[in-house]
Amino acid sequence: MTYEAEKIVPYSDSENKGVQVERMFDSIAENYDTLNHTLSMGIDRGWRKKGLASLRKFNPQSVLDIATGTGDLAIQAYGILKPRSILGTDISEGMMEVGRQKVAKAGLSDIIRFERQDCMDLKLEDNSFDAAMVAFGVRNFEDLDKGLKEILRVLKPEGQLMILELTSPQYFPMKQAYWLYSRLFIPAVGRLISKDRTAYSYLPKSIKAFIQGKDMAGTLLKNGFKEASYKTYTFGICTMYMASK
Repeated sequence: MTYEAEKIVPYSDSENKGVQVERMFDSIAENYDTLNHTLSMGIDRGWRKKGLASLRKFNPQSVLDIATGTGDLAIQAYGILKPRSILGTDISEGMMEVGRQKVAKAGLSDIIRFERQDCMDLKLEDNSFDAAMVAFGVRNFEDLDKGLKEILRVLKPEGQLMILELTSPQYFPMKQAYWLYSRLFIPAVGRLISKDRTAYSYLPKSIKAFIQGKDMAGTLLKNGFKEASYKTYTFGICTMYMASK
């Protein structure tokens, strides 16, 4: 099945989505953290904390962080979950290089490591991880079904998946306010701080096109996960999904 978000690409239709997303994140890596926290007004840290708290009761010791970016979720995960190891994977070496520097500064290089991996074809063994997590990355998957099946494959039996994703509020007045925010504020701030003017026009388009709520939970079930559930935060701007293998 092809989802609408898979058709939304940063640049043009002449390259596949994965290649374009890699190029986009490499271009904005230097300013990504500043932009991310500015655009969310710092609320994204709280969303990550809540998502990670939902994994605490499972006590995962080996954790896979898909689309790790600059490693924010991985670093917070160590503070909350205290696992033995965290592997952060991404297609953007530029983003991960920033992450490696942050992890080294935090003294966590023995716990958190990074590998360039395409989540459409993970070079990882079956049944390898107690938990997997994706923060604000699944809407960038070139093929959502394929990516979810790969995550399921590398999870151990009863392993947990936690996804955080930006979503579109459904009710007045937040729906109207968010429309203005995403159409005007996000592209304007992105152009001011980032060297890539296109990246922050792509962001609101990809959010709007991505499936959410019960549709995303249903997609998790369709791809083999069990007990898929979701919870919204900040009037529906962010949604957490939980599922198990």
